[in-house]
Amino acid sequence: MKIKHIALGLLLGLPAVHHATAQVRLPRLVSDGMVLQRAQPVRIWGWAKPGESVSVAFQGKTYRATTGADSHWQVTLPAMKAGGPYDMSIKASNELSVKDVLVGDVWLCSGQSNMETPMSRLRDKFPEVIAQAANPRIRQFEVPMSSTLQRPRTDVAGGKWIAADPQTVLQFSGVAYFFAKEINAKYQVPVGIIKDAVGGSPAEAWLSPDALRQFPTYEQQAAKYQDSTMVAGIRQRESAAVAEWYQRLHQADLGEARGQQKWSAPDYNASSWATMQVPGYWANQTPLGPVNGVVWFRKEVDVPASMVGQAARLELGTLVDADSTYINGQLVGTTGYQYPPRKYEVKPGVLKAGKNVVVVRLISNGGRGGFTPDKNYQLRAGGQTLDLRGPWQYQLGATLPPTPGTTPFQFQPGGLYNGMIAPVLPYAIKGVLWYQGESNAGRPQDYQALMTSLINDWRQHYQRPELPFLYVQLANFMAVKPEPSESGWAAVRDAQRRTLAVPHTAMAVITDAGEWNDIHPLDKQTVGHRLALAAEKVAYGNKKVVASGPLYQAAQPAGNRITLKFTDVGSGLVAKGGGPLKGFAVAGADKKFVWAQAKIEGNTVVVWNDQVTAPVTVRYAWADNPEGANLYNKEGLPASPFEAATAPVVP
Repeated sequence: MKIKHIALGLLLGLPAVHHATAQVRLPRLVSDGMVLQRAQPVRIWGWAKPGESVSVAFQGKTYRATTGADSHWQVTLPAMKAGGPYDMSIKASNELSVKDVLVGDVWLCSGQSNMETPMSRLRDKFPEVIAQAANPRIRQFEVPMSSTLQRPRTDVAGGKWIAADPQTVLQFSGVAYFFAKEINAKYQVPVGIIKDAVGGSPAEAWLSPDALRQFPTYEQQAAKYQDSTMVAGIRQRESAAVAEWYQRLHQADLGEARGQQKWSAPDYNASSWATMQVPGYWANQTPLGPVNGVVWFRKEVDVPASMVGQAARLELGTLVDADSTYINGQLVGTTGYQYPPRKYEVKPGVLKAGKNVVVVRLISNGGRGGFTPDKNYQLRAGGQTLDLRGPWQYQLGATLPPTPGTTPFQFQPGGLYNGMIAPVLPYAIKGVLWYQGESNAGRPQDYQALMTSLINDWRQHYQRPELPFLYVQLANFMAVKPEPSESGWAAVRDAQRRTLAVPHTAMAVITDAGEWNDIHPLDKQTVGHRLALAAEKVAYGNKKVVASGPLYQAAQPAGNRITLKFTDVGSGLVAKGGGPLKGFAVAGADKKFVWAQAKIEGNTVVVWNDQVTAPVTVRYAWADNPEGANLYNKEGLPASPFEAATAPVVP
């Protein structure tokens, strides 16, 4: 697409500049390869000199507009059938062409890191899916992270439309790609993904200034940072403090001290070092305790000659927090924070037959550093795998107080709405996919109100009160607890369930698709599939499809038993895997929960514990990681976790 003289104001999200030489310009979403929404009016908009006549030619018809005093122009295309590719021509004092345009279904995919997680992270789990990803009718536009508290942007900060193939698909949101793949196959229409997500973002960051008025605490929080000069000063001071921390760490690190052999050297004598079992955390296993700073780890590995002379891969699960990793003294990879899997490609020639030395310089920012359990720790080459679990030598390099904290300005209330949602609102969409909640687990009491407001807020700005809004419930995560306990994650899940009271919404339950030791589980295929089922019902009008697992409806107590009724039972309730139902707990008026027995009776579940004579509250799958909770419908969809309170009935 040929566009000249893109104004600085556009780049900054400011109103278009009123220059006599201004030429027609387009937002970044309106560009080569775009997917336009079928079956509803579609706006095409841009900027030009005030009073300038603009014409848009598409599919044999021409649409005209006159630029307003604010330099903005807009035309509306009528509802169109799926198809393409087409070209679009925009004429004013200059002429632009937008090529390879498809008409199909467009989904705005937002939330935090589990929506953001790209297919590249999933390549080991889904190699065949990636290898077969050549489909020009599935396309993605990735909106770069942009947060601003001053005013809404008029354009996104960057991005372009890309069609799926085995290389480009690695950039696609994993959840969104699996969803789009299923929708494209079922309905035979192009699917456009607008990837508009930011890792770590809380729900309130995605609310408009109007919606924030319902939440005075968040509104006041946003108001604190309206002064851009003050924000710049805070950023500078905090960045300097963090940089100083790392500089002090480097200077104090005995493993990199000047004038002595570095601990990463393969021939360094580490005979005096202690040992620790890997995987694990040094706070649990060693006298170091919850120390911050640098701890060095070292392991000698015997490599057979058959693995030498070819590319290899070193897999070190995930590490807490940042690492620099060496093989035989050569740096093979470094990662700056804990979440990304460590899968380091090792060039031919690094490995040698016989003894090889793997060294990890591991920085802990908060005191619980180490190697995440139940992950792969191995060295692979030539079809052979060496297990790296077991004893590693370790030595403390330096210790410091925790890393200085920083203010998450990009996550302040309203900032991501202004920077990343406001500029895409004119672009017609089929619906919204949302995967978020982890960052609100510490404040679950707000979450239902936040999400209800967010849904209504976006619908109001889209001028679509029935806009389909499909979201993902939090996955199972963290260590399993043997007894019933409180859980912020469970409380958020219940808030998500209760948000289904908002019309034209649906929820994908994935408490069986997570990983206890990874906040970013790899099974995004299950997530995409369950969202596609939800879309089939809510957005595509198939009322017969079973799109959800059992959802709690009502509780009826009788004596020491509570009978639970459910909707979305499909062909019937089942205990997955056979055997007794698990995951239910009851409590009396004292709110002390104990595990309950449970059995299916028709489309109801009866729960009880003989020690609780007057149960008041029942919970299902109420845990960070509700392992073993096995209530499903016969269609294979899991029941949502819930809490239900009811007044006891006197026998």
